[in-house]
Amino acid sequence: MLLHPERWKSLRPRYEQDRPRRMLALDGGGIRGILTLGILKKIETLVGQKTGQKLCDYFDYIAGTSTGAIIAACLARGMTTAEIFDFYNSAGVQMFESAHLMQRLQCLYTADPLKAKLQEVFGHDTTLEPAEIATEKSLKCLLLVVTKNFSTDSPWPVSTNPEAKYNDPTRQDCNLKVPLWQLIRASTAAPLFFPPEVLAWDPKDATKTFVFVDGGVTSHNNPAFLLYRMATEPAYRLNWSTGEKNLLIVSVGTGSAESLGTTAESPGLNIISNVAGIPGGLMNTIQIDQDINCRAVGRCTYGAHLDSEVMDLVPRQTHEGMTKDEYYAAPLIPLTTDLGRRFLYCRYNIDLSSKGLAALGFPKVDPSSIQKMDAVKNIPALTEIGIAAGKQVDAAHFGPFL
Repeated sequence: MLLHPERWKSLRPRYEQDRPRRMLALDGGGIRGILTLGILKKIETLVGQKTGQKLCDYFDYIAGTSTGAIIAACLARGMTTAEIFDFYNSAGVQMFESAHLMQRLQCLYTADPLKAKLQEVFGHDTTLEPAEIATEKSLKCLLLVVTKNFSTDSPWPVSTNPEAKYNDPTRQDCNLKVPLWQLIRASTAAPLFFPPEVLAWDPKDATKTFVFVDGGVTSHNNPAFLLYRMATEPAYRLNWSTGEKNLLIVSVGTGSAESLGTTAESPGLNIISNVAGIPGGLMNTIQIDQDINCRAVGRCTYGAHLDSEVMDLVPRQTHEGMTKDEYYAAPLIPLTTDLGRRFLYCRYNIDLSSKGLAALGFPKVDPSSIQKMDAVKNIPALTEIGIAAGKQVDAAHFGPFL
């Protein structure tokens, strides 16, 4: 039941129905968003075959952080994965290439090519508001974009949910009045790689003009658990029903790999390079932590091995004292047996270590190069790896939702 049906406009017929909901969460990770697209291509194919729908029609709520925000917004306005691949190929250098740092700083005072590109894709005047009549550039489903308010040093997840407190159209600082292209740019404004974005939330109140940077430097680089909260917690006024048959969350990463640090024998060795790797290490730790939250609260149907204590948290018919091999050989508990979890959950990601790449069929790819988030030269290889990784997607992971 919608609290304010009139606010939903063209989206009203879809969201006034009380039915099971499906959500998609996309991680941040720079140019490695190409890997996400490879996996999404397989999901898009399955959804098309099973339902005849586009991803914006199948998923009711799509969330993204940084590069995930770009892809999420593209999907929410109805673009296909093929169209988004084209966008990344044409604008990848402007968005992620670190060699263009000085040019980006100059863009603070001159014409900004990325700004023009984002306006071209999302529309100069397109805001977060539901359209009266759906158009090519209007959003076809709910969208959540994670950015960081650098002025207040806090994460700002901005949703298009018309019921949300700060989306009330009578407010001068209504979130829905923000230009979509500008919010996407704010979520991708990686410190040191891209100028921050300044947004005037209320043009008549200077105290509500803030500086925003990349959402990837918040605790929501993987926005899956945040998406669950914002869809079900009463404070956000959406109040979707929970349960294994009522809510599905599909989470897609941008690749991960363990990085080995110093050893006990040589604790000070290579400490400088380890410090330089802290940002990437933090992002990896955050995405794992949010993934575990989802697997612990939701019912995981698919996901990579986490660690030797919890394994993969996919419910199996296990017993105390099983070895790792015995655990993974144990039969899954069928989805027809409801375990009382809050939602159904699957997590797709790619192991970018040398071992993981070899298992995917890419033994000659250099892990240290492919793991970089700003190496635009890797687009062709990332595309191949992402599409190969899409083979892990199976309709059975979606249970009754597909």
